[in-house]
Parts: sequence; C-alpha cells; structure tokens
Amino acid sequence: MPNSDKVVVKLMFRNGSICDPAGKEGLTRLTVSAITSGGTGELTYSQVQEKIYPMAANYGAGVDKEVSVFSFEVHKDFLKGFYEIMKGLILNPSFSQQDFDRVKSNQQNYVDQVIRSSSDEDYSKMALEDFLFRGTRYQHMVMGKSESVKSITLDDVKEHYRKYFTRSNLIIGIAGNYTDDFRNTLVNDMKKLPEVTASSPSAGMPEKIDGVNVEIISKDAFGSAIFMGFPIDITRSSDEFAALMVANSYLGEHRKSYGVLYDKIRTTRSMNYGDYSYIEWYDNGAGNMLPPPGVPRSSNYFSIWIRPVQIGKQLRQQYSELSDLKIGHAHFAIRLALREVDKLVKEGMTQKDFEVTREFLRSYIKLYVQSPSSRLGYLMDSRYYGRTDYISEMDGLLAKLTKEDVDKAVKKYWQVENIKITIVTDKSEAEELASSLKDNSLSPMSYSNFVKSGLPKEVTDEDAEVAAYKLNVKGVSIIKTEDTFK
Repeated sequence: MPNSDKVVVKLMFRNGSICDPAGKEGLTRLTVSAITSGGTGELTYSQVQEKIYPMAANYGAGVDKEVSVFSFEVHKDFLKGFYEIMKGLILNPSFSQQDFDRVKSNQQNYVDQVIRSSSDEDYSKMALEDFLFRGTRYQHMVMGKSESVKSITLDDVKEHYRKYFTRSNLIIGIAGNYTDDFRNTLVNDMKKLPEVTASSPSAGMPEKIDGVNVEIISKDAFGSAIFMGFPIDITRSSDEFAALMVANSYLGEHRKSYGVLYDKIRTTRSMNYGDYSYIEWYDNGAGNMLPPPGVPRSSNYFSIWIRPVQIGKQLRQQYSELSDLKIGHAHFAIRLALREVDKLVKEGMTQKDFEVTREFLRSYIKLYVQSPSSRLGYLMDSRYYGRTDYISEMDGLLAKLTKEDVDKAVKKYWQVENIKITIVTDKSEAEELASSLKDNSLSPMSYSNFVKSGLPKEVTDEDAEVAAYKLNVKGVSIIKTEDTFK
C-alpha cells in the first residue's frame, strides 16, 4: 500500500492456548503479556513507552486457541526507531521478575474475579466454551484457570517462549508504505528466533452432544445471560461457509437490528438489549462492531447470544400483576430463539429475504478490511484456512449463491435437538429455572398489563406457541460461581 502513511507488521505464531501444558493453563497468554507489557534487553517497559509516545506508535498482541498475534503500527517516518524496539521485544524480551509479577497478578485477578463479576455476558460465553469443549485443549479460557495461573513461574514463561515462539511457527505479515530493504531486514531478523520445531497439539473436536444440556451458573446477578451452541464441522476453508453466512446474517448478525432474533426478542417484546447468532468465534463481542481477524480456529461451533433478560425477582418487584411469577424470561427466550432456528432448518428462507441478505453481505464483508491492519489480518487468516484472500473469495461465492444452496447448508449443519446452553443468573432464579427446563414446563411470556393490552394478536398467538415449544432437554445442572474455571 504505497500511498499509506503507516507501516503495519503482524507476527502470527501458530501456537495458542492449546499449547498450554496441563496444570499451566494460561501460560501462552502470560508469556505474550510478559513480552508486550515488559521491556527489552536494553530498555525497561517504562523506557519503551517513553520512546514510542512521541512516535504515536502502538503495539499489542492477541492470544486465541490456536494462534498468538503480535501487531505493530507506526508512521512511516518513525519506522527505523520503532523497529529497533519491536525487534527487541520479540527477539530479546527482558522477562524481568518485576514485569512478570505485574502481568501475572493482572491475569490471576481476571480468572479469580473479573470474569465472574464484570460481565455476565462474557461469563456465559466463556462458560459455554468450557461446557462445549470439556475434555479437549479448547476447554480452558485463554487466560487460564484459577489454580493453573497460580502455578506459573517466570522460568515456565522463558521455557515456553523458547519452545513455541520460534521461526518454524511464525507467519510474517507486513502492510503499508515500506521498502524492500525493510521487508528483507524484518525477515532476516526473525530468522534469529529459536530454531526449535515444536508442532502445536491437535485441538480436538468435542464429544457428540446428546439432547439439550444446560448448565446454570448461580450468583448475584441482575438478569439471565444466555449463550448456547453446538459444534459444526465447517470453517472458512469450505465454500459452503458462504451459504451459512447468509443464513446467519438473516437470523442475527452481530450488533445488527434487522435480524430475526433481534426483531422477535428485542424489538417486538422489549426483552433485552440484543440477540445475535454466530457461525464462528467472535472475539470481544461486547467491544467490536465488526468481526476482528487474528482468531482462526480449526474446531468450530454455531452459537446464539441472548443478552441478559429479566429475572423473576425483578418482574415481581416492578409489576404487582406478576406477583405470583416464579421465573423470569430466560426459558421463554431460549424457546423463542431455538424455535426460529428450527423454522429456518425446516422451512428455509424466502427468496426475497435471501436476495436482500446476500446483497447486504457482499457490501458488509468489505467493511471488515477498512484499515491496513485489518486487511493484513484477514489475509493472514486466509492463509491459515488454506485460502488466498477470504474477503474477495467469499464475495465471489456469494455472487453465485442461490437460495437452495443456503437452505441445503442450513439443513446440513444446523439443528436444535442437541445443544449445550449456559445461563448465568441470580441465585433467586436458579432452582426454579432449572425445574422449569427439566420438566419442559409451560413458560408464558410475562408482560405488564399495560404492555400486554397494546400487543397485536399475532404476537400473543405466537407467544402461546413459543411457551409450549418442546425442547429435547436431557440434563440441567446448577453450578456455584466459585466452582467455575478452577
């Protein structure tokens, strides 16, 4: 990109949290944090920050299940000085005890406190991954577990760096206004990384799900945060992925108000803030409006995110006419969402909905690569999946796609009979909600009299059908918040 005023460098190491040794879960994340929040052999962390501040440069890193990606951005006029710092961080990290203690303390605080208390939405998502991938290397959070992070030492970090942050594991990405000399220097310098060949372990697919299985996490909460999903044997490497993109966008594109789930749950019934579906992991959904690059995975799953709905205690306090209510909206919301998936599987999309959604996606996916950094990131992800340019290739596939292709893919990959659900809810709600789910009890939607009086008949008729919609429930358990991620 010769007309750009910046240079972007990304270093993708084919090692993520699946490389964490047993009992040391969180080691990859801690190693990366010790690099990006530490110094070099010549500079302390504070000195690094002082040097890059006048450059308006920035750097950081992300760790996911299968990759760790370092990203560096700087104006082309300051590239030479910034590169020396970048090179020092990657090739000669200081790994000082002081920096290690600081980043370990932050990570320990996250797994002990933050994930359980700061956002029940993120909590439910991490809990579902633990539930879905139990027994595999995908199970634990990237940040690790409470006991495992405690056990990690500075020597563990140094050894993990030598073993996994190697030249054989590295893909180099570069974008912007740079010279051939700089590119060659970068490549030659990265050859100085350890020559150790340490292949990443297999991610492993989760066990087959039998029926609808629910884990309810009981804590002090203001609502019921719901995340549910099931494995799907497809990733961006398959051309069929384009068909699922259309179906997913129609059902509930992230942060978009036109999706079926959003329309039924939020717009029509005012139950919560948002409701979306996903055909792959969507990193930092609370902070990102567009799907970020840098999180490619070989084990995939379909999921639905129902942002917190009201609990019974709240509804009873707000409306005297609901004083006898036992549970809030969680059971109804789950039924409504899965019923819409079931309808899409059995009936497919209308031709009009297909055409509108497909054309939207052909424009929308181009927004994924608005910046040099995001474009570079998606190109690197493309190589991971065996593609050359995922965005342009998906556009081409979408252009040729038919409604029949979408309906066929949905029938092939989606279902509602076998699914795992995590619900983070208040202690006052857990027992009654568990009983309602186990017994497949009727779960009528609860409105105030004023709201109910203004609803059209088609909504109240649909409510009655949703309330009685049968779920293939095989297991429901309640877990105390202190017993998660141990």
